[in-house]
Amino acid sequence: MALQYNLAKVYEISENDIEFALQIVTLFLEEVPAEIKSIKCAIDDKDYARTYSSCHKIKPTLDLLGMDLAYEENLQIMAWTRVEGKRKEIKEVFKSLKERIDLGVKEIKKDFKL
Repeated sequence: MALQYNLAKVYEISENDIEFALQIVTLFLEEVPAEIKSIKCAIDDKDYARTYSSCHKIKPTLDLLGMDLAYEENLQIMAWTRVEGKRKEIKEVFKSLKERIDLGVKEIKKDFKL
């Protein structure tokens, strides 16, 4: 049973199309971990624009996969970029976001045998 993600929205918009769900989780596996690395580098460099861009890119996927806590943390990072806060303020939020993404990746790979 999925703990880190929820495919209810995916199945709702696709009328329970399993192939579509597989495409969405594959997209997640291909794009989100790479964007997480980009976010980390951008935070380290205090590159607010790049951080925002990468967070914005993964936002719809996190929402679609029902990763609500990761979605909220992503929004917190996006808000941090707008006020150009100190790195220290956002490091813990990013660490938690990365952990949630990593767990989601593991769970999806196991559930979909990828």
